[in-house]
Amino acid sequence: MAVTAKAFSNMPKAALKKLITDLNAADTAVRCALYTSAVAPHQENHVTKADITSALTEVTGTGYTAGGALLTTKAVTEATRVTKFDADDVEWTSSTITARYAVLYDDTPAAEADQYLLIFVDFGENKSSENGSFKLQWNASGIMTITVAA
Repeated sequence: MAVTAKAFSNMPKAALKKLITDLNAADTAVRCALYTSAVAPHQENHVTKADITSALTEVTGTGYTAGGALLTTKAVTEATRVTKFDADDVEWTSSTITARYAVLYDDTPAAEADQYLLIFVDFGENKSSENGSFKLQWNASGIMTITVAA
């Protein structure tokens, strides 16, 4: 499924204050976790993984590991005042899961209270896989873009 992501309100501030690890670095762990429809992510109130761990219900099921999938081939680029964060699409193969939301977060720090949230995706409805592939196909323009005014 093709998806569009929204940044958590605090993400740019956390990036500018260097609270988020260098997303471009090879040793930075960015994960994509899936959540049920029980409670929606809150752009303003949810700041770290600890916030959503206590508020949202993470998906469980065959082929899904708690904490989500590690993003691969991450890249941060800039051209003509547009900074882009991108990575390979995320896929859970041979899975049986149902999810409404996906949340990307910086999993590099050890404590969830230090793992800042980046973006979330609202699928608009529950999406499921049954002994098959659950795949998030990022926008061709990147997972997230920040445009600086001219």
